[in-house]
Order: sequence, then structure tokens, then C-alpha cells
Amino acid sequence: MAVLVERFARRDGSEQSGSVEQEGSINGSPEVRHEMVAGRGVEAIVNSLSKWVVSILFASIILLRHDGTALWGIIGSVSNSALSVVLKRILNQARPATTSRTDPGMPSTHAQSISFISVFAVLSVMEWLGTSKVSLFLSFLIIASGLYFIRLRVSQKLHTSSQVVVGAIVGSVFCIFWYTMWNSLLLEAFESSLVLQISVFLVAAALTLAFATHVVLNWFRNDK
Repeated sequence: MAVLVERFARRDGSEQSGSVEQEGSINGSPEVRHEMVAGRGVEAIVNSLSKWVVSILFASIILLRHDGTALWGIIGSVSNSALSVVLKRILNQARPATTSRTDPGMPSTHAQSISFISVFAVLSVMEWLGTSKVSLFLSFLIIASGLYFIRLRVSQKLHTSSQVVVGAIVGSVFCIFWYTMWNSLLLEAFESSLVLQISVFLVAAALTLAFATHVVLNWFRNDK
């Protein structure tokens, strides 16, 4: 179990086990140290898996929709990630000193991406089911899960609170803007123009392939 925890923590650029052990030594007994390491270890694993859980949610929504809005959502998700990279370079705010990551932390890309996908999922659910007890329950579940995954970025000392809050706000606002722009300006034209349909499909497919390639390469790079 210790090896698994260490591997996931290393992939996400954190050194949580070491910092937890130091906190445990301050707190005294071996029992306290063990409980703290175990607790942080579980959160480290959940944090590392959160990107895959959110990606599966997004992929499920895309497959269920299989329409122009789904393609537009893919383009928006990748654009949202690119916006986060640009903002990081502009703001250039350091991450917490407790992490080994040296890239800027403002805003949190994880928080921004999770917020975009969560809001997109909620908007899709409300569009399908309307305002009902089922849709409200599903929306609450999606938002609560997203907020928990975002909180882990702070508890794992990978970001400050302000960095994840800004990321969450930017991702949510960008998703609402992206979704509204599609329904207000592009949906009617998309439905009546074969050229636009092909164009949106090709752009979405190209961005999906590029993003998947980036994820795989990054996975192998961190696994070395």
C-alpha cells in the first residue's frame, strides 16, 4: 500500500508522505503518525484518480448527447485548459512551498477543468430533465463531487485556496459563456449548414486526439 501511495503522490508532483510523517513526529505517538499517513495516503490516491473520474463523467455526457452541443463542449473543454495555461503565465503566482512542482499555480488547471466539466454536466442534465427532483439531485451530486475533488488540491498542498477558487470561478463562468454562445448564436446555423457541421466535428476530433496524445505522453513521462 505504501508503494502505491508513493507512486500516485509522485505522479501528481507532491511529496505528501514525507510532510505527513514530519507532522506525525511533531504530534508524537506512532499511532497518530500511522493514522495521518493513511488518511493523507487515501486522499493522495483519490486526488490522482480525480482527473480520470471527471474525464469519464465528461465522456459519458458527450456519448449520451452525441450532438453538436457535445462537439462544442469538447472544443470548449480544451479551450478552457488552454486559457488556464495562458492565465498561469500571465499571473505567474507560485504554488505552495510544500510541493515540488515549480510551474505557476494561479489559477489551478484542475479546478478550472473540473468546474467547466461539472457545469457542462449540470446544464446538460437540466436541459434533458428540466427542473425536477431527479435533475436537482443529480446536479447537487455532480457539484458536490466536483467541489470535493477541487478541495483535494488544497489539502494535498498542491495549490493555495485562492488558486483553486479562481480556477473554479473561471472554469464555471467560461462554461456558461461557452454553452450560452452555442445555444444563442451557433446552434441554428449548425443545424442548417453541413459545412459548419463538418468543421465543428473535425475541430473537435483534432483537439480530442491532440489532448489524448498529450495525456498519454505526460503519463509515461511521469511514470519514469
